[in-house]
Amino acid sequence: MKITKVEIYQLGTELYPRWRPVVCRIYTDAGIYGDGEAALAANIGGIAAIDALRDFSEFIIGLDPLEHEVIWDLLYRGNWGPQNGGPVIYGAISAIDTALWDIKGKYYRVPVYSLLGGKRRDDLRCYASQLQFGWRKEEPIRTPEDYARVAKLAVEDGYDAVKIDFLQYNESGERFSADERTGFLTPAVRNVFASRLAAVREAIGPEVDIMVENHGYTDAQSVLQIAKLCEGYDVLCLEEPTAATPELTAYVASRTNIPIATGERIYSRWQFAPYLEQHSVQLLQPDIGNCGGITEIKKIADMAYVYDVGIQCHVGGTPLAVAAALQVEAVIPNFVIHEHHEMYLLSYTRELCVYDDQPVRGRFWIPDRPGIGNEFSEKALQKAARKEVVQ
Repeated sequence: MKITKVEIYQLGTELYPRWRPVVCRIYTDAGIYGDGEAALAANIGGIAAIDALRDFSEFIIGLDPLEHEVIWDLLYRGNWGPQNGGPVIYGAISAIDTALWDIKGKYYRVPVYSLLGGKRRDDLRCYASQLQFGWRKEEPIRTPEDYARVAKLAVEDGYDAVKIDFLQYNESGERFSADERTGFLTPAVRNVFASRLAAVREAIGPEVDIMVENHGYTDAQSVLQIAKLCEGYDVLCLEEPTAATPELTAYVASRTNIPIATGERIYSRWQFAPYLEQHSVQLLQPDIGNCGGITEIKKIADMAYVYDVGIQCHVGGTPLAVAAALQVEAVIPNFVIHEHHEMYLLSYTRELCVYDDQPVRGRFWIPDRPGIGNEFSEKALQKAARKEVVQ
């Protein structure tokens, strides 16, 4: 079996013009194709990812798609440029690699989890993610009472864990500025955080986990103040407390007892290694769409297992990225929890792929379809804003 053609798409979005997912479909001479995605957060660098995908695709025409390890190394080491790259380079590699795994599963007529060693669990615990944007279209989310109400809605839907960035928006509905979220926080900003966190904990009770999102907007000074405010509220973890650097993460981890989670802006096993060596992270969150694909995330998860570090795949793409994450999380022994973002409840997102898999009562059942278990819908591909073909 040989790779004959690669189609690269930038999907169009009527509702969310800033989100234009970059995806690919790889064809073979056996009539089997596979889908992949370069999951660049908020589409920053999307055009560059298209160009990188086109360049990489020229390397793989005529190769055996079942040899994903050979192809991964060819993409990474075949030129001097890709090594130690960032989200654009690894996003393109991720898209190709995921599509190759999809082909491999379809070729052998089994789910990818079977090829990765077999699933350890039939369903995954999920958390309701980014509730500062709302849930069930409940907006605006501004006051402590608003945060409490939305958190209760997620719990009513069956989730026993929620994640919230309590300092993304101020009480007027505007984003907090970088100056307001870094350095020493003012008493007013600290009070906004504390009142919202307290309201959520009181609303959902002690049996539901709270994950505090920071998006890397905070720094070592401000996040340690936030960590102090979290004491007494049984917070599960602080996510992305600082910019993604091993040294800053280690500094924060050494000064708080709250577990640290990070990873969506870290790419490849080489960049993850220092965090493990410094024991600064308890929950790694690599994104299949930008860390190097299924081949690479399995290696990262195995590395983390050696250090007793848990894994939660970050999912910052379409439902195809969700499908790929489910396949990996079903297999790895150090899986912790699956992220389910409010965006996956929106009708537009749900139409991007053929299957609309959703959690039920806070649990995500693992699809047993061949390959990664989903593919892009013809409607989504036909309405793509851009298409390129390499053959």
